[in-house]
Amino acid sequence: MNVLFEEDGGFKAGSVMADNEASLQVEMPSGKRSKIKAATVLLRFEMPAAGSLLDVATPLAEEIEPDFLWECVSDGEFSFLDFARDYYGHEPAPVEATAVLLALHAAPIYFHRKGKGRFRKAPADILAAALASLEKKRQQALAMEGWITQLKAGQLPAEIAAMTDALLYAPDRNRPETKAFETACADTGLTAAQLLFQCGAIKSPYFLHYRRFLHEQFPKGIAFPALEAPGLPLDLPKADVRAFSIDDANTTEIDDALSVVRLPGIGSRIGIHIAAPGLAIEHDSPLDGVARARLSTVYMPGNKITMLPDAVVQNYTLAGGTDCPAVSLYLTVNEQLEIISHESRLESVHIAANLRHHEIEPWFNAETVGGTLPDEPFRDELLHLWHFANACEGRRGKPSAMQGINDYNFAIEGDLADPDACTVQITARKRGSPLDKLVAELMIVANATWGGLLADNHIACLYRAQTQGKVRMTTSPLPHEGLGVPQYAWMTSPLRRYCDLVNQWQLIACLREETPAFAQKSAELFAAMRDFEVTYAAYADFQRGMERYWCLRWLQQEGLVEIDATVRREQLVKLDHLPLMQRVPSLPADLLPGARVRLQIEAIDLLGPELSVRFAGLLDDAVTPETEDEEA
Repeated sequence: MNVLFEEDGGFKAGSVMADNEASLQVEMPSGKRSKIKAATVLLRFEMPAAGSLLDVATPLAEEIEPDFLWECVSDGEFSFLDFARDYYGHEPAPVEATAVLLALHAAPIYFHRKGKGRFRKAPADILAAALASLEKKRQQALAMEGWITQLKAGQLPAEIAAMTDALLYAPDRNRPETKAFETACADTGLTAAQLLFQCGAIKSPYFLHYRRFLHEQFPKGIAFPALEAPGLPLDLPKADVRAFSIDDANTTEIDDALSVVRLPGIGSRIGIHIAAPGLAIEHDSPLDGVARARLSTVYMPGNKITMLPDAVVQNYTLAGGTDCPAVSLYLTVNEQLEIISHESRLESVHIAANLRHHEIEPWFNAETVGGTLPDEPFRDELLHLWHFANACEGRRGKPSAMQGINDYNFAIEGDLADPDACTVQITARKRGSPLDKLVAELMIVANATWGGLLADNHIACLYRAQTQGKVRMTTSPLPHEGLGVPQYAWMTSPLRRYCDLVNQWQLIACLREETPAFAQKSAELFAAMRDFEVTYAAYADFQRGMERYWCLRWLQQEGLVEIDATVRREQLVKLDHLPLMQRVPSLPADLLPGARVRLQIEAIDLLGPELSVRFAGLLDDAVTPETEDEEA
């Protein structure tokens, strides 16, 4: 006796070795013996042999049309044996009964299983929906096959082109377009960016990096809402000074300016004047919402995304030749360049000039400042501030700028709408020049003094602290060990950083003796601090990434096949003339920091953006390696 039984969702046939009513001992065609429950047996038969039943029945089942079966069967539950009897018009042979069972089992959308060997035909509406779904899947499969073929051939299907950003930055793996695209990536061995670039969906690697950043940080776009720029306050007292700013040529958000007034018999009064958007932008206003969402201006070579709308920046930037609202810190300085008193004011300051680095540094630099300077505008003020900055730095016992470090300026020539047609010029500028020290030292004085003022008056403030070598934001007036000051609060860039704007609101309230916008231990202030830290770090990472991209573009533009570098540490070098650190696995393990090496450029991948170089040899010249400094 042979039996057909169900096991693990499939059908098997075997020869009965022992029948114990509730269970059977069965020998399979393979020779394996198994114990099965009698309830799983669907059919008992003598012929054909157990090993050939399914082999013979399967081709017959494939010839049975499920549509025809569905039409033939009546409503209600039925047994496969009864239906096989009706289908064939006679008592079915074991092979025929098995063929009907297999056909019913293989058509689950037509026939719903209701128990051992029993089925019910699907209702017409449910069947129609299932068949429509099946057809949709079939059409999707055909479409996916076509998309994959096109992508592998370097062609861009319209359906894939419409999803470029989603495929790159937030793929929905339930969509057939995504499944086809990822299959094409796997088949070609290309990354998503490489495949889209090859198919023309990405016009330039520049757009890949820029759009990724916008997707992550500005998902709603970078356009400002239609908000009216607040007007200038008209009731501010006018300062009796000639102030001037010192910035690079590309700066438009001019936050700070300086002034010097001689005080016969005393020394001088040095003014530090900071742009005051906090006088017009109110906390919890729509404009505050814009600044709170962006938290900082985003910088990148050749472009920037400002924290505030241009109209607001233009109203409050310290533009030359205009009277500007400002928060001023006046330092009374004696002849020994010691600060003997200070005073803070809200006032209107006349900005006599916007001095630019490239105009001043040719005659005011480390080589000339100790000699006779030419008769240039603000020469005496700059010289006096330079001596005062040196005195302040000496009192702190910490340098305001690390020596031997280069700052790099990127000049992008051309229209960034077509970045591949642009050229890039990268110039190095030694950090720690007299102008750098002058500005940095006076900003340290302002940030430390105003931070102390708010701390003394128990007004909440966002501080920058450095303890045990770690720089962090905090609401407590902790020391900044790297600068050698008891507390330090960013307050001198309110047009560019939200934390400075917040601190300016607090400072203005202190000077006016009003209730500040943020109370001590304010949950809103803590949230703003956390968001600022995370966002500011993300913006800085993006800036470094774009600088890396333009460095690689410069290498291509110059057609370099070799470049010199200085070893920083194991397998890490600093490339000459570029703000670019690079790992070199082929570097000899015994090279010490400061060793000079020549590298061969093997590959440049702008989509990465990645650079592949190989050690080519040692150079004879040795230099003192630049050291990394921690941003204050």
